[in-house]
Amino acid sequence: MGISRAAVVDAALEVLDEQGLDKVTMRAVADRLGVQHNTVRWHADNKQRLLVLMSDAILAGLDVDALPPQWDDRVRALARWCRGALLAHRDGARLLSGLSTTETNTYRLADTMIQSLLDAGFPPRTAAWANWTLFYLILGITQEQQAQSADAADPVLTFDDDTFPALRKASAYVVTGTFDERFEFALDMQMTALRAELARG
Repeated sequence: MGISRAAVVDAALEVLDEQGLDKVTMRAVADRLGVQHNTVRWHADNKQRLLVLMSDAILAGLDVDALPPQWDDRVRALARWCRGALLAHRDGARLLSGLSTTETNTYRLADTMIQSLLDAGFPPRTAAWANWTLFYLILGITQEQQAQSADAADPVLTFDDDTFPALRKASAYVVTGTFDERFEFALDMQMTALRAELARG
């Protein structure tokens, strides 16, 4: 019985979760499946294509019908869903960073986000660029979170002179707060900016 593309992608995600992005190779996936290297290449002719398929698989499962109807609640729910999908896989955010992915699940997420903003009354350019802005926010904070060792303590920052006066004044907050708290704060700021833009007409 032949190996399906879904099986190849699932095996690649298993390698990702167990060993990290740097260990994802065509050979590692073939070994995981117990097949020849060419079997994997039949479904993904190079590593870049494999990474694209993996990234799209990470974004599978979005239930559009379950999203709240109000546009701002909908946008928040989409942003949180996307972040959760990336966090569900080791190095998930790093995998998606820099990839040009034109697959179904990736398009569905972007289409749903942009449509939510269009329905709210935003012009197409604002809707498209707001989608990118939110996606970059999600990628950035999630990649930083996943790069941080689970047992690494936050650095202790002290600024005892006036070389960096602003950092000295805010030093108690520079590294405090969980990544979820920082994400929600940043998402609040984005939503405030979008509401202000919408009010300007």
